[in-house]
Amino acid sequence: MKQERAARTRETLVRAAAEAFAQEGFVTASVASIAKRAGVSAGGLHFHFGSKPLLAEVVECRAAEAVRMITFGRLDRCAEALQLMVDSTHDLVALLAGDPVVRAGFGLCADTARVSVADPRKLWRLWTEEVFRLAEQERQLACGVSACAAAHAVVAATVGFEVLGAAEPEWVSREAVTTFWELLLPRFAAPEALGRLDAGGSQPVRRSGF
Repeated sequence: MKQERAARTRETLVRAAAEAFAQEGFVTASVASIAKRAGVSAGGLHFHFGSKPLLAEVVECRAAEAVRMITFGRLDRCAEALQLMVDSTHDLVALLAGDPVVRAGFGLCADTARVSVADPRKLWRLWTEEVFRLAEQERQLACGVSACAAAHAVVAATVGFEVLGAAEPEWVSREAVTTFWELLLPRFAAPEALGRLDAGGSQPVRRSGF
């Protein structure tokens, strides 16, 4: 019972810290405010995590694991590379909209006040580059479109969704991502591949990392 209660308390602290980091930033969010959100004492927070930086590391690592699940965890599926890219983009934006841990993790990895330990943004960039390399190998890219240029465009756009969505939720909606891919797929995809692709995603989106 004590172990279960401790596990629940740690989970509550992680989510409370994520909400505080996402709303206030790493520097501004205090141990006292995180503890208050979680309904525990500041001493209780230190007992479970030791310090605010350690708690931030846990949040960032959780976010990175959520990104890994919707990206490299898909590689054993039989979907075409470009559809994998579309589907994982929908999943990422849904996580940014609905999961405070993922949202905070992306913000933490870009915060110059601390050293990133997991960097979910980098993981997303590596995934995007890998998928467009696969699309290039499968001859799914339109003539004149390089895997590198396509990956750079998608990474820049998704970071834009993340940053703008923090204040304006419509940027992290399924409709926004669908419109984005409706505009890009005719430019990126080879004509013979385009008709097989669904800009709205081929599967239900994930709204929680775990």
